[in-house]
Amino acid sequence: MPPKGKGRAPAKRKLAAEFPVGEVLTDSAKKRWKIGPPIGKGGFGLLYLANEDSSEAVGTNAPYVIKVEPSDNGPLFSELKFYMRAAKPNLIQSWVKSHKLRYLGVPNYWGSGLHEKAGNRYRFMVMDRFGTDLQKMFEQGGRKFPRKLVLQLGLRLIDILEYIHEHEYVHADIKASNLLLSYKNPNQVYLVDYGLAYRYSPEGVLKEYKEDPRKCHDGTIEFTSIDAHNGVSPSRRADLEILGYCMIQWLCGRLPWEDKLQDPVYVKDYKFKSRNNISEFISKCFSSENKPEEMVKFMEAVKSLGYQDKPAYQKLRSILEAGLKSIGATDDDKLDFSVSVNGAGPSSTKKATKRKIVEVWGVSDETDIIPEKIRPSPERKVAEAVYKKAPVKKAPVKKAPVKKVPVKKSPVKKSPVKKSPVKTSRVKKSPLKKSPLKKSPANKDQVEIGTQTTPGLEVRSRARGRPKKNA
Repeated sequence: MPPKGKGRAPAKRKLAAEFPVGEVLTDSAKKRWKIGPPIGKGGFGLLYLANEDSSEAVGTNAPYVIKVEPSDNGPLFSELKFYMRAAKPNLIQSWVKSHKLRYLGVPNYWGSGLHEKAGNRYRFMVMDRFGTDLQKMFEQGGRKFPRKLVLQLGLRLIDILEYIHEHEYVHADIKASNLLLSYKNPNQVYLVDYGLAYRYSPEGVLKEYKEDPRKCHDGTIEFTSIDAHNGVSPSRRADLEILGYCMIQWLCGRLPWEDKLQDPVYVKDYKFKSRNNISEFISKCFSSENKPEEMVKFMEAVKSLGYQDKPAYQKLRSILEAGLKSIGATDDDKLDFSVSVNGAGPSSTKKATKRKIVEVWGVSDETDIIPEKIRPSPERKVAEAVYKKAPVKKAPVKKAPVKKVPVKKSPVKKSPVKKSPVKTSRVKKSPLKKSPLKKSPANKDQVEIGTQTTPGLEVRSRARGRPKKNA
């Protein structure tokens, strides 16, 4: 089938060979860049520390990185188109000033070109150096971000998306692993990886809504938009829908369709149902006391957008700012990743209670226990009774039956019941003694013999006595 064939095609692409430290690359503007040690690997390319060419070696504090891929590959070529059109330093700085921003989380494009080595051609691009990605921070924090942090990240991403949308592009792959902290300032976050970036409005002409089965489910399956599931090219509303899914996951830890990511149709249907009833969708993700109303409003605003509509960016900012205000916080430009900040997620008290239950039940995975199901459960009452060791006080009751064991010996004392058959046997012999005394008192010797011999012998003795009487 075409979609499957398309999915396997990238695996046939060549992998980039590793360049030696100190190799010099010359970009299309004739600027020379010296490569340092590799610091990362993508699907088809390598990432090197880099600096402007000089006699000195590239140190660990180098401010640039160079991304290198074989020239036959497509991702970097697509990414380069975006950077060359929309990420030049002068364009970014002009936007920051005109919109009175502190900074804009779009990487600066410093140069690109082709490099030949051992008969092979490679495409490269020079960018700013960054620190860790937010996916690592998300995992380290127990798959939860503070509510304040999530709303701040949402505000920064709205700034980024408004900029790239105004420059005719959409990103189409927003997620924590594509959000990097600045190398110099950990309070700044940047959206990277424009390999799926799409020019939705070339020369100001908007693309029309058109479904293509060959493009179904493009992007990262858990976050991609309903349009992408239907095979429609990315749009501005799709970027904001993806952002909404990301923020919800960062707040609650897990999207409800993540249990079947291998089934894209299931994920699509679940998202479609969630869009039809956003309030119910948010309720499934959060407990009633932690339900972020700003996320309901944000997703409702995105739902109201048409495929070609321009989003009301300021309205979306206002929704998130109201969310900050509701928890007594402000956008202070400080990205605090500690989970206990401003009621984002479970408090330390709730965590302690949860761990206590896990220890009692001997469960190693805390996420397997759902508080709503534990509270009314009768099994929990039994477990708590065992944990409090209540039966220990009544332990002597178990020893009491041991002292009253004589009850078992009482039948032994009444064993004369077994001797009763002996008495009845004597009763059987009594008629034998009386019968000869009444019938033949003259033959005492014969009676005695009869009583001592078998019944047959007694009959014979009586038969012999009769002839004597007749004589």
